[in-house]
Amino acid sequence: METKYIFITGGVVSSLGKGIIAASLAKLLKARGLRVTIQKFDPYINIDPGTLNPYEHGECYVTEDGAETDLDLGHYERFLGVYTSKANNVTTGKIYNTVINREREGAYLGKTVQIVPHITDEIKRRMLLLGQTGEYDVVLTEIGGTVGDMESLPFIEAVRQLQWELPDDTCMSIHLTLVPYLSAAKELKTKPTQHSVQMLQQAGVQPDVIICRTEHPLSDELRRKVALFCNVKPGHVIQSIDAWSIYQVPLNMHEEHLDELVVRKLRIENFNQPELSGLKSFLDRLRKPEREVDIALVGKYVSLQDAYKSILEALVHAGAANLCKVKVHSIQSEDITAANVAEKLKGMNGILVAPGFGERGLEGKILAVKYAREKGVPFFGICLGMQMCVVEFARNVLGLKGAISAEVNPEAEHKVIDMMEEQKKTTMKGGTMRLGAYDCEITQGTLAYSIYGKKKISERHRHRYEFNAAYTEQFTKAGMVISGHNPDTGLAEIVELPSHPFFIGVQFHPEYKSTPENPHPLFLHFVAAAIK
Repeated sequence: METKYIFITGGVVSSLGKGIIAASLAKLLKARGLRVTIQKFDPYINIDPGTLNPYEHGECYVTEDGAETDLDLGHYERFLGVYTSKANNVTTGKIYNTVINREREGAYLGKTVQIVPHITDEIKRRMLLLGQTGEYDVVLTEIGGTVGDMESLPFIEAVRQLQWELPDDTCMSIHLTLVPYLSAAKELKTKPTQHSVQMLQQAGVQPDVIICRTEHPLSDELRRKVALFCNVKPGHVIQSIDAWSIYQVPLNMHEEHLDELVVRKLRIENFNQPELSGLKSFLDRLRKPEREVDIALVGKYVSLQDAYKSILEALVHAGAANLCKVKVHSIQSEDITAANVAEKLKGMNGILVAPGFGERGLEGKILAVKYAREKGVPFFGICLGMQMCVVEFARNVLGLKGAISAEVNPEAEHKVIDMMEEQKKTTMKGGTMRLGAYDCEITQGTLAYSIYGKKKISERHRHRYEFNAAYTEQFTKAGMVISGHNPDTGLAEIVELPSHPFFIGVQFHPEYKSTPENPHPLFLHFVAAAIK
């Protein structure tokens, strides 16, 4: 079958959920037996979100092959259960960087390099790239931002050109808009949607399907009105009503016949009815928990939920598998002091110390680790969280006064966390960390081995600093076990305290590999320990 392309744009306001809609449609098409992938085109000029503050752009998601990407790729992987790659996230920065480098190499000699055709040609090349591998039947492309944004114009122009170049049954366009409800007038208003579609049409793109985000059901009359004034066929206006869980959205879209519209428009034959029993089973467990646990998420970016999106979703997955509702208490690590740590963490069934960078909030994280260690509260540290449990142990058990990470104080006497050797010569910040999947060998008889049930695992990383191997003997003698190592470098990947009910820290990011139907074992066992 010739690869089909679906382009998803958004209008009216940002944060409508294009990523969830794209992931939901991909889930439905995959459930019909099609080979599907999703890619995100972001209009910002950064090469990738790796150097962005999480408050600016939310979580930076890391793929198996080491790409720092938009958080929507996390949704894609969680919904699809299929890994993405560097090719699945493209930014304006990447496009311009490629074109400028080619110009310097002399690829355009004699030509004036312009947005059209040079920038748009490079966008189109990347839009079609995954489809040309022969690995996928359908490639969904989400265009970041909102129609009308100056930054998005080259991407919309590229979609226009592809709609003109590709056969009618090979590509289609879906536009997501908002239909707001005016409580004073007690009515839904379609004008913002009409204006958004008109703006898209002025750019030369005619949507085949309009999906309307709404808080209230759309009447047949209102749908017909949108179809008439937006020049789409009756029945091609779909409501995306607020759902109780993002994982309910694929089922909602199936009830709206979105996947049916797509396979009909693209003339996809020999497909099955969608097999969604795994998703339905997960939602049943999620909807009917038998108990509730309180988990403290201690971090420095807790003011923005998207900053720890994958961790929050992994806790949802693990909670459902344990028939338990996980109530997450986001605690700003900067606000934790020696005087109030007991009050802040009182009543918590588990404490998760989150990843991050920089000095801000570190002492609060260390105090949270100390509380969990001394009070016997289940503890889980991820990346910087693992490093801070090492620092806490060094200070309060080994008695190494002033022990800290070299990230905070390169001149400290006891740098129990030090910069990785290969990182010491690196001067560029973007895309230079230890990124992507690396192997880890687990020692038998440890908590980590009982969790994973195997000796060799692979997990994704994003860090520059590591446990200082010079302190291994001191830590081991005092009772902290290094239960996971990288087989090639000897890097400490997992630390744990056998004397504690549940205390584990990992240098990697397990949250990136958790899905609703396959929760990550570390989160699964952490929540189970919290229940106990």
